[in-house]
Amino acid sequence: MEVKIEPSWKQMLEGEFEKEYFVKLAEFVKEEYTKTTVYPPAKFIFRAFWETPFDKVKVVILGQDPYHGEGQANGLCFDVNDEVKLPPSLQNIYKEIQSDLGNNGNIHNWPNQGILLLNSTLTVRANAPASHANQGWETFTDSIIKLLSDKKEGLVFILWGKYAQDKGKVIDDKKHLVIKSAHPSPFSAYSGFFGSKPFSQTNTYLIFNRKEPIRW
Repeated sequence: MEVKIEPSWKQMLEGEFEKEYFVKLAEFVKEEYTKTTVYPPAKFIFRAFWETPFDKVKVVILGQDPYHGEGQANGLCFDVNDEVKLPPSLQNIYKEIQSDLGNNGNIHNWPNQGILLLNSTLTVRANAPASHANQGWETFTDSIIKLLSDKKEGLVFILWGKYAQDKGKVIDDKKHLVIKSAHPSPFSAYSGFFGSKPFSQTNTYLIFNRKEPIRW
């Protein structure tokens, strides 16, 4: 089947889109978009891959599923468009950047610097978190994480919260830096996210590996 995804990713994922699970997933997602409100807009489902081609990936930040409120989801985990009120998790991410680095963050500038903002599930029903879980997206994004771990070296994987950390068990931490902490959600940010300094850790590692640091 034809999937509109960035060419370097399409080459790396050759054959994945023909697998039975993905064919069923595509049928499910297509039907959902025809009968109910689904986020993000269909043209943005694979936006993370268009924004950060395979060859450019230096850092992976893993989310769970897209925001489920009107106008929030834009295809990039944790990100929202400028006109949208900052969700609490993103507010806390910016607070940690300020504490860690002493500057104001801007998530919009991350993908073009090599940060893949990847949700585990790429679609969701409006006002129904995790409504597209266990339909095949997790299998697809597991294959993305394993592909990056296997085919590249010296990446930084930032895993916030137990869900992301469980999903990241396929990562080879001998080849890559894996940063783990509590999730930036208000429910857990004070339980290990604040003060974890993921941004300075990332840049120290990238510089050590002779890569350009991120302008967070």
